[in-house]
Amino acid sequence: AHETLVREAADMEKSFDDHFTHLVVHGFLHLLGYDHIEDAEALQMEGLETKILAKLGIADPYGDG
Repeated sequence: AHETLVREAADMEKSFDDHFTHLVVHGFLHLLGYDHIEDAEALQMEGLETKILAKLGIADPYGDG
């Protein structure tokens, strides 16, 4: 929901657009069969998310800053 995205983005001190884009990328990776139940799968999926988002000019959502 829009309200949830707004709240989460504010809580994480990220822009709404960046957070929304991250969730879209994350969702598409799930549709392509990626998952993050196991640690190794999570590392693979997060790595892909980070690479895709970097190409879109969005900082690593899993980074420290």
